[in-house]
Amino acid sequence: MAQFSVEIADADVSRVLGALAANYNRPEKVPNSEFDPSQETSEANLELIDNPETVAQFGNRMVREFLANNVRAYEVKVAKQQAQEALNSDVTINDPAV
Repeated sequence: MAQFSVEIADADVSRVLGALAANYNRPEKVPNSEFDPSQETSEANLELIDNPETVAQFGNRMVREFLANNVRAYEVKVAKQQAQEALNSDVTINDPAV
């Protein structure tokens, strides 16, 4: 499988990842899949937990989704153009009163 990579200067990594996290709304807390609403909320039964997906993992996922969405949008656009070009939309409609 081919790889596509970018290099980010060490001094800019936290800025880039922070911007991705902010622009794509990475939550600091996420719902706890093990939360039991029938039990009292406590340290052992939290409704929200720290997001287990790191900022770097989140940023990587957002970039991959961005690329996939762009490929999808482009291919749909091309398919629509090709379908429109191949479509015979000529219609004959006669006026029976004439």
